[in-house]
Amino acid sequence: MNMGLFDRSRDYILAMFRVLVGFLFACHGAATLFDVLGGPNSGQVPGAGAWPDWWAAVIQLFGGALVAVGLGTRASAVLCSGSMAYAYFVEHQSEALFPLENGGERAAMFCWAFLIIAFSGPGRWALDSLIQRQRAAARSQKSPAVPA
Repeated sequence: MNMGLFDRSRDYILAMFRVLVGFLFACHGAATLFDVLGGPNSGQVPGAGAWPDWWAAVIQLFGGALVAVGLGTRASAVLCSGSMAYAYFVEHQSEALFPLENGGERAAMFCWAFLIIAFSGPGRWALDSLIQRQRAAARSQKSPAVPA
């Protein structure tokens, strides 16, 4: 198998993965907070500040959006991953041992997906990377040339 194709496509695939995971997570938050896109899973929009549903939805909406655009990616991904770990162990684990039995598949998958994003970084096609490149270019323009 030609591994070069995989290596050349890595940046594209990581970017698509980050955008897709962040977007889907943000959609969950929007559904819960604003009763759109099929509405919240519980059937009821949580009251502002209600623990943990409202806070989880805020993390989903804003954390997912930040990950999708690649801004504050690693910190946002860690927060999103942690919120899904909390959801899994507090809300699902008490029902049964395995995710298929306790309804925690989405929480487990989002938790690990965001953990992968946190460790792999935002990738080349992210606002974080664009800002970093612009700062590096500005620094290099301000640095005086060193005489030989």
